[in-house]
Amino acid sequence: MKSIKVISPSSVANLSCGFDILGICLDHTGDEMIFRESKIPGLRITKISGANLSKSVDQNVAGIAAKSYLKNYPSDFGIEIEIIKKVAVGSGLGSSASSAVGAVFGINYLLQNKVSKIDLIKYAVDGEAFASGEAHADNVAPAMLGGFTYIRDIKKFDILKLPFPKDLFVTIFHPSIEIKTSVSREVLNKKVSMKKVVKQTANLGGLISGLYTCDYELISRCLVDEIIEEVRAPQIPFFHTLKESALENGSLGFGISGSGPSVFSISRGKETALKIKESFEKIFTGKPFNFNTFISKINSHGVKVIQE
Repeated sequence: MKSIKVISPSSVANLSCGFDILGICLDHTGDEMIFRESKIPGLRITKISGANLSKSVDQNVAGIAAKSYLKNYPSDFGIEIEIIKKVAVGSGLGSSASSAVGAVFGINYLLQNKVSKIDLIKYAVDGEAFASGEAHADNVAPAMLGGFTYIRDIKKFDILKLPFPKDLFVTIFHPSIEIKTSVSREVLNKKVSMKKVVKQTANLGGLISGLYTCDYELISRCLVDEIIEEVRAPQIPFFHTLKESALENGSLGFGISGSGPSVFSISRGKETALKIKESFEKIFTGKPFNFNTFISKINSHGVKVIQE
């Protein structure tokens, strides 16, 4: 019976001015998932390593996403899934999206690619909605498609992959605390002033323009969050110290990755990204927190098969 192994990457969502609509695919790590055809009918998650998650297909984002896909494209054979979690749960780096994307991509591959990558997103979003309590694709889309992605309308799945300068690097700082997306969304303001909406919209338009034109100064001016950061930043240890350090060391922009606790910095060039990483390490040396920090290129291809 056929088997394949895929890697489904981590991602940064929200991207400062792009709450729920902008995301980046990272090249540093991703969930690995093995899919096996089986003579026993049905869908099963047979093994999970790297995290304490349910193997029930009704209580796991990968299982829910896979069931959503199989409801529309039934399989003539059984399917077994093994998940090797490498994107930390609750890190703000798209852990649930990584599993959901990997699930629908892997099963679609076994079924001879009946659906395009962009059309797979809606099934992966069903898994993501289970994890966060609300359907959003700003982690799912970059993990699936790679690069920078823009979600114009989640209900209509109007999603675009954006061009970007190839020398951009991302520095990630992940303090070892967990913030669940569903909890983090509860602190968001239900009403926002028109003044802030206008600023946020202007930044979003400017950022997309800067990506198209490789205008680094414009990108930097627009990587600013007028709405979400102020209510989520208090959940993240030393947030403002980290932000100040990143900007002083050449960051184009700094913000919260997804719902946190990870934060990101976008830089022009690997050298600057490494310099920012070192500055983060100095801030937390001697502090009573465990942490992980790394740099990453932007992954331009998204989820892929790594073994057949």
